[in-house]
Amino acid sequence: MKLDIPAGDFAGYIFDLDGTLVDTMPLHYRAWDAAMRQVGLQCPLDEELFYSLGGVPTLRVAELIAAHYQLTIDAHAVFDHKEALFSELQKDAQLIEPVVAFARRIALTHPVSIASGGPRAIVRATLELTGLATLFERNRVVTADDVVHGKPAPDMFLLAAQRMGVSPEKCLVFEDAEPGMRAAEAAGMKWVRVPSRASKPARP
Repeated sequence: MKLDIPAGDFAGYIFDLDGTLVDTMPLHYRAWDAAMRQVGLQCPLDEELFYSLGGVPTLRVAELIAAHYQLTIDAHAVFDHKEALFSELQKDAQLIEPVVAFARRIALTHPVSIASGGPRAIVRATLELTGLATLFERNRVVTADDVVHGKPAPDMFLLAAQRMGVSPEKCLVFEDAEPGMRAAEAAGMKWVRVPSRASKPARP
């Protein structure tokens, strides 16, 4: 994997978690597929639909998937079931080494933070299980629980910048999915696309 790092005098670095630092997206897919089948989905969950929602807050993903398949659901119940299923799979998550190596290197000289669309408990568990928790100060881990509007709104990235004490235009974002890239642009930040199953060619 080659990361295309743009030129710039960046003072802070913000990383998405799932699909960017940790290869959890296939595990999330399995959990969503099982959870949606429990509430009436009669076919395999469409992978293109799932990956197009990368970075979107989990509760909103439940609502969007249900709307796509015209299912009537209790979004909060599906949210809880999906996260319980994912928790059982988390131990199988693997690091995306090129991105993690960059994060470890840059953290020696610059502030780094997480901006993830997952709920706080799941994000913290992923960081702990993968050994990444020590890399990111606790108050620099921004999750869907910390903002009103998740990606593609810029709120997560703006809060991460604030917590690092860095102006938004001095931040560089690492993302694997279109909603996160749109959120970075809305925050006035440059971004690096992490190639993954979730990624499609996006605007520079």
